[in-house]
Amino acid sequence: MDAVVLIVVAGLFAVVSGVNDGGAVLATGLKLPTVRPATGVLVLVLMVALVPLVTHQVALTFVTRLATFDEPGGRLAMTCAVVAALIVVTVLSAKGRPTSLTLAVVGGLTGAGLGWGLPVSAGSVGLVLAFGLAAPFAGGLLAWVLIRVLVTVTTARALPRWHWAGFLLQTLAYAANDGQKMLAVFMIALGFPGAPLTYTSLVAVLFGLGTLYGLPKAGRTLGREIIASRPPHGVVAELAAGTAVIASASVGMPVSMTQSIAGGLIGAGVAQGGGRVRWYAAVKIVVAWLLTLPASGLLGWALASMVKGIASVELT
Repeated sequence: MDAVVLIVVAGLFAVVSGVNDGGAVLATGLKLPTVRPATGVLVLVLMVALVPLVTHQVALTFVTRLATFDEPGGRLAMTCAVVAALIVVTVLSAKGRPTSLTLAVVGGLTGAGLGWGLPVSAGSVGLVLAFGLAAPFAGGLLAWVLIRVLVTVTTARALPRWHWAGFLLQTLAYAANDGQKMLAVFMIALGFPGAPLTYTSLVAVLFGLGTLYGLPKAGRTLGREIIASRPPHGVVAELAAGTAVIASASVGMPVSMTQSIAGGLIGAGVAQGGGRVRWYAAVKIVVAWLLTLPASGLLGWALASMVKGIASVELT
Protein backbone atom coordinates (compact mmCIF):
# COMPACT_ATOMS: atom_id res chain seq x y z
CA MET A 1 0.00 0.00 0.00
CA ASP A 2 2.81 2.43 0.87
CA ALA A 3 4.34 1.80 -2.59
CA VAL A 4 1.05 2.71 -4.30
CA VAL A 5 0.77 5.93 -2.30
CA LEU A 6 4.35 6.87 -3.13
CA ILE A 7 3.84 6.16 -6.85
CA VAL A 8 0.81 8.49 -6.88
CA VAL A 9 2.80 11.15 -5.02
CA ALA A 10 5.72 10.64 -7.41
CA GLY A 11 3.44 11.26 -10.39
CA LEU A 12 2.10 14.46 -8.84
CA PHE A 13 5.66 15.49 -8.01
CA ALA A 14 6.72 15.06 -11.65
CA VAL A 15 3.88 17.32 -12.80
CA VAL A 16 4.74 19.99 -10.22
CA SER A 17 8.41 19.75 -11.22
CA GLY A 18 7.35 20.55 -14.76
CA VAL A 19 5.35 23.56 -13.59
CA ASN A 20 8.18 24.83 -11.38
CA ASP A 21 11.29 23.80 -13.36
CA GLY A 22 10.32 23.10 -16.95
CA GLY A 23 9.05 26.58 -17.66
CA ALA A 24 12.17 28.08 -16.10
CA VAL A 25 14.45 26.00 -18.34
CA LEU A 26 12.65 27.26 -21.45
CA ALA A 27 11.79 30.78 -20.33
CA THR A 28 15.20 32.40 -20.80
CA GLY A 29 15.12 31.86 -24.54
CA LEU A 30 11.56 32.98 -25.22
CA LYS A 31 12.70 36.32 -26.66
CA LEU A 32 14.46 34.48 -29.47
CA PRO A 33 12.31 32.66 -32.03
CA THR A 34 15.04 30.09 -32.72
CA VAL A 35 13.55 27.42 -30.46
CA ARG A 36 9.79 27.45 -30.61
CA PRO A 37 8.03 26.62 -27.31
CA ALA A 38 6.58 23.36 -28.66
CA THR A 39 10.00 22.25 -29.94
CA GLY A 40 11.60 23.26 -26.65
CA VAL A 41 9.13 21.24 -24.59
CA LEU A 42 9.62 18.20 -26.83
CA VAL A 43 13.43 18.35 -26.60
CA LEU A 44 13.31 18.83 -22.84
CA VAL A 45 10.93 15.87 -22.40
CA LEU A 46 13.18 13.65 -24.53
CA MET A 47 16.22 14.66 -22.49
CA VAL A 48 14.43 13.88 -19.21
CA ALA A 49 13.45 10.48 -20.59
CA LEU A 50 16.77 9.45 -22.16
CA VAL A 51 19.64 11.00 -20.18
CA PRO A 52 18.93 8.96 -16.98
CA LEU A 53 19.45 5.80 -19.05
CA VAL A 54 23.09 6.89 -19.36
CA THR A 55 23.61 8.32 -15.88
CA HIS A 56 21.42 8.54 -12.79
CA GLN A 57 24.18 9.36 -10.32
CA VAL A 58 22.35 12.41 -8.98
CA ALA A 59 19.17 10.38 -8.40
CA LEU A 60 21.21 7.98 -6.26
CA THR A 61 22.53 10.94 -4.25
CA PHE A 62 18.96 11.94 -3.42
CA VAL A 63 18.03 8.48 -2.15
CA THR A 64 21.23 7.06 -0.67
CA ARG A 65 23.69 9.82 0.29
CA LEU A 66 21.43 12.24 2.17
CA ALA A 67 19.52 9.57 4.07
CA THR A 68 19.13 5.81 3.57
CA PHE A 69 15.62 5.29 2.24
CA ASP A 70 15.98 1.62 1.30
CA GLU A 71 15.46 0.60 4.93
CA PRO A 72 12.09 -0.41 6.47
CA GLY A 73 9.76 2.56 6.40
CA GLY A 74 11.82 4.25 3.69
CA ARG A 75 8.90 4.58 1.28
CA LEU A 76 6.67 6.27 3.85
CA ALA A 77 9.51 8.56 4.88
CA MET A 78 10.10 9.49 1.22
CA THR A 79 6.40 10.20 0.83
CA CYS A 80 6.54 12.57 3.80
CA ALA A 81 9.60 14.29 2.32
CA VAL A 82 7.97 14.85 -1.08
CA VAL A 83 4.68 16.03 0.43
CA ALA A 84 6.60 18.50 2.62
CA ALA A 85 8.51 19.83 -0.39
CA LEU A 86 5.32 20.23 -2.43
CA ILE A 87 3.52 22.07 0.38
CA VAL A 88 6.38 24.53 0.94
CA VAL A 89 6.82 25.26 -2.77
CA THR A 90 3.06 25.65 -3.28
CA VAL A 91 2.68 28.06 -0.35
CA LEU A 92 5.65 30.20 -1.37
CA SER A 93 4.56 30.28 -5.02
CA ALA A 94 1.03 31.30 -4.00
CA LYS A 95 2.57 34.23 -2.11
CA GLY A 96 4.45 35.33 -5.22
CA ARG A 97 7.82 33.97 -4.06
CA PRO A 98 9.01 31.43 -6.64
CA THR A 99 11.57 29.07 -5.18
CA SER A 100 13.72 26.01 -5.80
CA LEU A 101 11.97 22.66 -5.74
CA THR A 102 15.37 20.98 -5.45
CA LEU A 103 16.14 22.90 -2.25
CA ALA A 104 12.73 21.89 -0.93
CA VAL A 105 13.40 18.23 -1.71
CA VAL A 106 16.82 18.28 -0.03
CA GLY A 107 15.24 19.83 3.07
CA GLY A 108 12.30 17.44 3.00
CA LEU A 109 14.51 14.35 2.60
CA THR A 110 16.79 15.41 5.44
CA GLY A 111 13.95 16.28 7.79
CA ALA A 112 11.92 13.17 6.98
CA GLY A 113 14.99 10.97 7.41
CA LEU A 114 15.60 12.43 10.86
CA GLY A 115 11.92 12.24 11.78
CA TRP A 116 11.72 8.57 10.81
CA GLY A 117 15.02 7.70 12.47
CA LEU A 118 16.81 6.74 9.26
CA PRO A 119 20.58 7.17 8.94
CA VAL A 120 21.24 10.75 7.75
CA SER A 121 24.70 11.79 6.60
CA ALA A 122 25.48 15.27 7.92
CA GLY A 123 28.57 15.42 5.71
CA SER A 124 26.65 14.62 2.54
CA VAL A 125 23.89 17.08 3.42
CA GLY A 126 26.48 19.79 4.04
CA LEU A 127 28.24 19.03 0.76
CA VAL A 128 24.98 19.17 -1.21
CA LEU A 129 24.10 22.49 0.42
CA ALA A 130 27.54 23.88 -0.39
CA PHE A 131 27.14 22.98 -4.06
CA GLY A 132 23.60 24.37 -4.05
CA LEU A 133 24.82 27.65 -2.60
CA ALA A 134 27.67 27.88 -5.10
CA ALA A 135 25.54 27.12 -8.20
CA PRO A 136 23.87 30.55 -8.65
CA PHE A 137 27.16 32.33 -7.98
CA ALA A 138 28.94 30.10 -10.49
CA GLY A 139 26.19 30.76 -13.04
CA GLY A 140 26.41 34.49 -12.39
CA LEU A 141 30.19 34.61 -12.69
CA LEU A 142 30.19 32.58 -15.90
CA ALA A 143 27.47 34.79 -17.37
CA TRP A 144 29.40 37.93 -16.39
CA VAL A 145 32.31 36.66 -18.48
CA LEU A 146 30.30 35.15 -21.33
CA ILE A 147 28.15 38.20 -22.06
CA ARG A 148 31.30 40.22 -22.73
CA VAL A 149 32.68 37.52 -25.01
CA LEU A 150 29.39 36.97 -26.81
CA VAL A 151 28.84 40.68 -27.52
CA THR A 152 32.40 40.92 -28.85
CA VAL A 153 32.62 37.86 -31.09
CA THR A 154 29.09 37.25 -32.38
CA THR A 155 26.59 39.01 -34.62
CA ALA A 156 22.82 39.18 -34.58
CA ARG A 157 22.75 36.61 -37.39
CA ALA A 158 24.93 34.17 -35.40
CA LEU A 159 23.01 34.57 -32.13
CA PRO A 160 20.41 31.87 -32.98
CA ARG A 161 23.21 29.29 -33.28
CA TRP A 162 24.46 30.25 -29.83
CA HIS A 163 20.89 29.99 -28.59
CA TRP A 164 20.58 26.41 -29.86
CA ALA A 165 23.91 25.50 -28.26
CA GLY A 166 22.91 27.04 -24.94
CA PHE A 167 19.45 25.49 -25.01
CA LEU A 168 20.74 21.98 -25.70
CA LEU A 169 23.43 22.30 -23.03
CA GLN A 170 20.87 23.54 -20.53
CA THR A 171 18.35 20.77 -21.20
CA LEU A 172 21.09 18.12 -21.05
CA ALA A 173 22.31 19.56 -17.74
CA TYR A 174 18.79 19.62 -16.28
CA ALA A 175 18.14 16.00 -17.23
CA ALA A 176 21.49 14.89 -15.82
CA ASN A 177 21.11 16.78 -12.55
CA ASP A 178 18.14 18.74 -11.23
CA GLY A 179 15.54 16.68 -13.08
CA GLN A 180 16.66 13.44 -11.46
CA LYS A 181 14.87 14.28 -8.23
CA MET A 182 11.73 12.99 -9.98
CA LEU A 183 13.43 9.73 -10.90
CA ALA A 184 14.67 9.34 -7.31
CA VAL A 185 11.11 9.21 -5.97
CA PHE A 186 10.11 6.53 -8.48
CA MET A 187 13.25 4.53 -7.66
CA ILE A 188 12.22 4.36 -4.00
CA ALA A 189 8.59 3.57 -4.86
CA LEU A 190 9.56 0.71 -7.17
CA GLY A 191 12.36 -0.71 -5.06
CA PHE A 192 15.52 0.60 -6.78
CA PRO A 193 14.88 -0.86 -10.27
CA GLY A 194 17.52 1.40 -11.81
CA ALA A 195 16.33 3.69 -14.59
CA PRO A 196 14.50 1.64 -17.25
CA LEU A 197 12.98 3.50 -20.18
CA THR A 198 9.42 2.72 -19.05
CA TYR A 199 9.85 4.70 -15.84
CA THR A 200 11.91 7.53 -17.27
CA SER A 201 9.34 7.94 -20.06
CA LEU A 202 6.50 8.14 -17.56
CA VAL A 203 8.40 10.76 -15.57
CA ALA A 204 9.12 12.72 -18.75
CA VAL A 205 5.50 12.75 -19.95
CA LEU A 206 4.15 13.94 -16.59
CA PHE A 207 6.94 16.51 -16.42
CA GLY A 208 6.05 17.73 -19.92
CA LEU A 209 2.41 18.26 -18.96
CA GLY A 210 3.50 20.39 -16.03
CA THR A 211 5.91 22.34 -18.23
CA LEU A 212 3.15 23.28 -20.66
CA TYR A 213 1.11 24.65 -17.78
CA GLY A 214 3.96 26.49 -16.04
CA LEU A 215 5.75 28.02 -19.03
CA PRO A 216 3.86 31.36 -19.20
CA LYS A 217 4.37 32.16 -15.50
CA ALA A 218 8.05 31.16 -15.56
CA GLY A 219 8.57 33.32 -18.61
CA ARG A 220 7.28 36.36 -16.74
CA THR A 221 9.37 35.69 -13.62
CA LEU A 222 12.73 34.91 -15.21
CA GLY A 223 12.38 36.76 -18.49
CA ARG A 224 10.98 40.06 -17.19
CA GLU A 225 11.06 40.41 -13.41
CA ILE A 226 14.75 39.78 -12.64
CA ILE A 227 16.26 41.92 -15.39
CA ALA A 228 15.16 43.94 -18.39
CA SER A 229 16.11 40.97 -20.51
CA ARG A 230 17.34 41.09 -24.11
CA PRO A 231 18.07 38.04 -26.30
CA PRO A 232 21.83 37.91 -25.50
CA HIS A 233 21.04 37.77 -21.78
CA GLY A 234 18.89 34.68 -22.24
CA VAL A 235 21.50 32.93 -24.39
CA VAL A 236 24.28 33.67 -21.91
CA ALA A 237 22.13 32.52 -18.96
CA GLU A 238 21.51 29.22 -20.77
CA LEU A 239 25.21 28.66 -21.44
CA ALA A 240 26.28 29.64 -17.93
CA ALA A 241 23.56 27.71 -16.08
CA GLY A 242 24.06 24.63 -18.25
CA THR A 243 27.80 24.63 -17.60
CA ALA A 244 27.45 25.07 -13.83
CA VAL A 245 24.75 22.42 -13.46
CA ILE A 246 26.40 19.79 -15.65
CA ALA A 247 29.68 20.28 -13.74
CA SER A 248 27.82 19.51 -10.52
CA ALA A 249 26.17 16.47 -12.10
CA SER A 250 29.59 15.06 -12.97
CA VAL A 251 30.27 14.62 -9.25
CA GLY A 252 26.74 13.55 -8.35
CA MET A 253 25.76 16.79 -6.60
CA PRO A 254 22.15 17.96 -7.11
CA VAL A 255 21.78 21.70 -7.70
CA SER A 256 18.90 23.89 -8.81
CA MET A 257 18.61 24.85 -12.46
CA THR A 258 16.26 27.72 -11.58
CA GLN A 259 18.83 29.14 -9.15
CA SER A 260 21.60 28.80 -11.74
CA ILE A 261 19.49 30.49 -14.43
CA ALA A 262 18.59 33.34 -12.08
CA GLY A 263 22.27 33.75 -11.22
CA GLY A 264 23.14 33.74 -14.92
CA LEU A 265 20.60 36.45 -15.73
CA ILE A 266 21.82 38.62 -12.86
CA GLY A 267 25.46 38.11 -13.88
CA ALA A 268 24.71 39.06 -17.48
CA GLY A 269 22.76 42.11 -16.34
CA VAL A 270 25.48 43.31 -13.96
CA ALA A 271 28.12 42.97 -16.69
CA GLN A 272 26.21 45.51 -18.77
CA GLY A 273 25.31 47.82 -15.93
CA GLY A 274 23.70 46.99 -12.60
CA GLY A 275 20.72 49.16 -13.48
CA ARG A 276 19.39 46.39 -15.70
CA VAL A 277 18.86 44.15 -12.66
CA ARG A 278 15.59 44.55 -10.79
CA TRP A 279 17.09 43.98 -7.38
CA TYR A 280 13.77 43.95 -5.52
CA ALA A 281 12.73 40.88 -7.53
CA ALA A 282 16.12 39.23 -7.02
CA VAL A 283 15.95 39.82 -3.26
CA LYS A 284 12.42 38.39 -3.17
CA ILE A 285 13.63 35.19 -4.83
CA VAL A 286 16.68 34.88 -2.56
CA VAL A 287 14.48 35.26 0.54
CA ALA A 288 12.27 32.45 -0.76
CA TRP A 289 15.34 30.25 -1.25
CA LEU A 290 16.47 30.95 2.33
CA LEU A 291 13.04 30.01 3.68
CA THR A 292 12.60 26.90 1.57
CA LEU A 293 15.13 24.49 3.03
CA PRO A 294 14.45 24.98 6.77
CA ALA A 295 10.69 25.10 6.20
CA SER A 296 10.64 21.88 4.17
CA GLY A 297 13.06 20.24 6.62
CA LEU A 298 10.89 21.05 9.64
CA LEU A 299 7.71 20.02 7.86
CA GLY A 300 9.32 16.78 6.61
CA TRP A 301 10.47 15.99 10.15
CA ALA A 302 6.99 16.68 11.59
CA LEU A 303 5.17 14.61 8.97
CA ALA A 304 7.58 11.67 9.24
CA SER A 305 7.42 11.69 13.05
CA MET A 306 3.63 11.77 12.96
CA VAL A 307 3.25 9.04 10.32
CA LYS A 308 5.79 6.81 12.08
CA GLY A 309 3.92 7.25 15.35
CA ILE A 310 0.61 6.32 13.71
CA ALA A 311 2.21 3.28 12.00
CA SER A 312 3.71 2.14 15.31
CA VAL A 313 0.34 2.36 17.08
CA GLU A 314 -1.37 0.37 14.32
CA LEU A 315 1.26 -2.37 14.52
CA THR A 316 0.77 -2.72 18.25
